[in-house]
Amino acid sequence: MKELTQKALDVLKELGASYGDIRIVETRTQTIRTKNGNVDALSSSRSKGFGIRALYDGAWGFSSSSTLTEDEVVKVAREAVEIAKASATVKRDKDVVLSPVKPVVSRWTSPVKIDPFSVKTEDKVALLLEADKLMADRKEVKVRIGSMACQREDKIFASTEGSYIEQTKVETGAGIEATAADRGELQRRSYPTSFGGNWATAGYEIVEKMKLLDHAERVSREAVELLSAKQCPSGVMDLIIDSSQLALQIHESCGHPIELDRVFGQEASFAGTSFLTTEKLGTFQYGSEEVTITADATLPGGLGSFGFDDEGVPAQRVTIVDKGIFKNYLTSRETAHELGQVSNGAMRADGWNRIPIIRMTNISLEPGDWTLDEMIKDTKDGILVATNKSWSIDDKRLNFQFGTEIAWEIKDGSLGAMLKNPTYTGITYEFWRSCDAIAGKDEWELWGLPNCGKGEPGQVAHVGHGASPARFRRVKVGVGKW
Repeated sequence: MKELTQKALDVLKELGASYGDIRIVETRTQTIRTKNGNVDALSSSRSKGFGIRALYDGAWGFSSSSTLTEDEVVKVAREAVEIAKASATVKRDKDVVLSPVKPVVSRWTSPVKIDPFSVKTEDKVALLLEADKLMADRKEVKVRIGSMACQREDKIFASTEGSYIEQTKVETGAGIEATAADRGELQRRSYPTSFGGNWATAGYEIVEKMKLLDHAERVSREAVELLSAKQCPSGVMDLIIDSSQLALQIHESCGHPIELDRVFGQEASFAGTSFLTTEKLGTFQYGSEEVTITADATLPGGLGSFGFDDEGVPAQRVTIVDKGIFKNYLTSRETAHELGQVSNGAMRADGWNRIPIIRMTNISLEPGDWTLDEMIKDTKDGILVATNKSWSIDDKRLNFQFGTEIAWEIKDGSLGAMLKNPTYTGITYEFWRSCDAIAGKDEWELWGLPNCGKGEPGQVAHVGHGASPARFRRVKVGVGKW
């Protein structure tokens, strides 16, 4: 592979590219899904190819191929330069300039205790079917789903600046859910969280840690109980959000707005821009003094963790919001230069045939010094919500509405009746400014989201979010119509 990467870099230099890089990526995946006592889907796939970026006359070019031969590498390198030349003829204003990065030769491998591909497929299926069986005892439960997936990515990055980096990353995830229906009512409960469960940069040990069988009966029971639960009230009240729901809240209202390409309008046509324009950097009150948010690509087990991004920039921990004040964006080498900074390593591509774009790493709400129990006892009138069911947010990441699978009322410091169809809404910075309590390290959890969409053509990123339960004062709840 070193010979192939060097050939590509030599061609780029010969053709006058001011910068260029090549990524060779091989990905292996396995996905299992069970439904109502049967294997609903079972697939495995492999993908291998390379992509080449070229910077010529201040403009980018990119080309890729799945054929790993010297002749193809030369051809694709030439195509990348030709595309960059064509792009340079339609530049709108200024040239692309890259912030500096120290060239590095390195290898990084994510820690794995149990290789998920070494576990027999029939054993994985048996676990999901056993969980399915435990969820099947109640006649109101009409749909039972179990899922499990794993991925291994081997990647080589080389640049004309002298970097040569090899990385291997293994990811694993699983989850179960039950949907109950009766007399026109339908409710769902999931574990450990919704939309396929939780993921981590880890091996099969993460599945064992979930203990799916220990939670299957509860998931089924709560789905049925929700059918006859009280409707979530409407009004303005205090809101306590559990860790898993808060992970998606962070993703949508904190993670996406800090992507600097959105701020510059490069995502406007597809995924929207951001309200966090550059004059707010360093001064804008994003949240209360309780709120500190970090972007940390070095977190062990984080789905957004890696050794180096797809520009060869080392993984970093960056403070995004410091005690309520907005401090940093997620940047690339190109966008960081426009702010007079260096990249904080947020450029990643969805495979070999996509150009890298700014993506979230592990965006987390740092723990506080409360406990969930203390927050409940300190709340006179409110609700506790858990597990995402739906979400909506505008293209500037300002106005949002979330629905969760379940909630419980809080009256005079005590947890009360179960509530169905809970929803809440707000404006991002007003919402985070209302945060007055965050649980501590013992209740902090790191969640993995393997389905973050962005880019045109579309790319799917695997990202992480850490959070412990938190309280927000005077939030509009129960705004949905049912």
